[in-house]
Amino acid sequence: MKKQITNTVLMVRPVRFRMNEQTVVNNYFQEEMDLKNDEINRQAQQEFDVLVEKLRTVGVKVIVVDDIYEQNTPDSVFPNNWITFHQNGDVAIYPMFAENRRRERREDILDKVETEGFDIENVYDYTDAEKENIFLEGTGAMVLDRVNRKAYCALSPRADEELFIEFCEDFEYTPV
Repeated sequence: MKKQITNTVLMVRPVRFRMNEQTVVNNYFQEEMDLKNDEINRQAQQEFDVLVEKLRTVGVKVIVVDDIYEQNTPDSVFPNNWITFHQNGDVAIYPMFAENRRRERREDILDKVETEGFDIENVYDYTDAEKENIFLEGTGAMVLDRVNRKAYCALSPRADEELFIEFCEDFEYTPV
């Protein structure tokens, strides 16, 4: 039976969270703040830790992976943009608009998720599309109705129509 939601989430603990200078040009959720980057990151870490505890308290299994300081990935707390996991063991890895977001993709995260009990059957890697400046930023660009097998996407520089349709064919979703 297909489930709409999961009881397990992957969360990446930030180490350099801040406004991303490479994505601010077309991400309208970001704004300048009168705080230093270290303070922004400290607050993000506090909020992260509180959320992990609250999720665990209500029975959600939380897989926590620490970000890597040297990678300098300000948006690493949003792994849903570069990877999705599916109930049948399939995994999709997505092409990212911003070059610094591409450094978020890490093999050790896949290893950690498998260690925590998720059996990876197939990996669909769409990242070659980056060479052609074609992007599809996971569930940052799509909403997946896993029960009714429909995928909704607002086309943008971060969500290419042809790649969206390819994803839908690979994962047996009806594109909307």
